Amino acid sequence: MSSPTPDALLGAADIRELAAALGVRPTKQRGQNFVIDANTVRRIVRTAGVRPDDVVVEVGPGLGSLTLALLEAADRVTAVEIDDVLAGALPATIAARMPERAERFALVHSDAMHVAELPGPAPTALVANLPYNVAVPVLLHMLDTFPSIERTLVMVQSEVADRLAAAPGNKVYGVPSVKANWYAEVKRAGAIGRNVFWPAPNVDSGLVSLVRRAEPIRTTASKKEVFAVVDAAFAQRRKTLRAALAGWAGSAAAAEAALVAAGVSPQARGESLTVEEFARIAEAASPRGTTPAPPHRESGE
Repeated sequence: MSSPTPDALLGAADIRELAAALGVRPTKQRGQNFVIDANTVRRIVRTAGVRPDDVVVEVGPGLGSLTLALLEAADRVTAVEIDDVLAGALPATIAARMPERAERFALVHSDAMHVAELPGPAPTALVANLPYNVAVPVLLHMLDTFPSIERTLVMVQSEVADRLAAAPGNKVYGVPSVKANWYAEVKRAGAIGRNVFWPAPNVDSGLVSLVRRAEPIRTTASKKEVFAVVDAAFAQRRKTLRAALAGWAGSAAAAEAALVAAGVSPQARGESLTVEEFARIAEAASPRGTTPAPPHRESGE
């Protein structure tokens, strides 16, 4: 495999030139902040542990900064882009700057939340600079839809990174924390400064590493049943689980019975429970066939 030319990656001037040629102005609606620093995208690829045999899926490639760095390191890269102009331009950027790898690149022009299949071999890694406003649902959708993804590294708003990686008992532990843990071991993997983006966001960014669980959570409850308990528990964070789960279980007494059967204190609160404990609660309730529709989800999901 031939090596890419040293100047194949996009710098700040390249990004602005490309954007001007395409008439692209980053929009807040789609959370677009383009990375303009080649060292940063190479750092992201290193932190992600991308290997030469990896098939990487990238969500929201934008103008291609991270895409080119991924193509340097991986066997194949598939990028999912919703924006019509950006999706139309990306293959030409790859062909112009890294022609020797162009055949290893594929583009899916779609909303990532609607992607159910990808071209070529099954993805082994997900690496993405996720738009802040949809980061959690997109991440969970990709992990759920593509179980072949073993390793994930996402760049998200620092606050979202903290919540994804939070452990039980942490004040920011919540719905994203538990649901991410259903799929993977999650940890913070670094911070990214604002000056590497164009336009510079008014928030800091963080890297989150997710390594797929070698064995799924052991439970007879379905993911839908477990997530319904999680949603209910955090919909009313200040309440005890006996009270918070009353609507989900049908009554406070039924919630208490499920909690006791699961070995969880009815006086505990959702932020103190592990994903395994939420699964036990769902399992304890499922024989009665009571898994009502989940309530309004916590902000951030």
